[in-house]
Amino acid sequence: MNKEITRLKNIRIYLLDLVKDLSTEQLNEIPEGFNNNIIWNLAHLLATQQGICYIRAGIKTYVDEKYFLTYKPNTIPEQLIDTANVEAIKQLFVSAIDRFEIDYENKLFSNYGSWMAKPYGVEVINIDEAIKFLLFHEGLHAGYIMAMKRLLKNKR
Repeated sequence: MNKEITRLKNIRIYLLDLVKDLSTEQLNEIPEGFNNNIIWNLAHLLATQQGICYIRAGIKTYVDEKYFLTYKPNTIPEQLIDTANVEAIKQLFVSAIDRFEIDYENKLFSNYGSWMAKPYGVEVINIDEAIKFLLFHEGLHAGYIMAMKRLLKNKR
């Protein structure tokens, strides 16, 4: 088992636990000072992992294309996400990592191509570096999610 993939899964389990007490309405609320919301951030992490790991390796995404296209980088929430889709995103949030781990162990990413994460000045040359970049990216968005939750809780 890859240690970094385990860390990635643990971050996602932590985030789901962090937001478990929030309603669909709270997950969709865009707090003052932000241009997105908590459920968009969760879905964005899912889409980013699919893009960085699968699409950059020339492999079809594990998740439905609608989740990838709607939440990929440089998107913002365009509509409210209903309860059924919130639950689907939460379920995929961890199952996508489980599937990724299997695909990683089966060496599915051997044709991974190099790319530059321009905003961060990081070149990613293989799937192992991609996983390390994802850990950074997930931590960044975890901070946003924690800040948003605090604002939502203080609003009550």
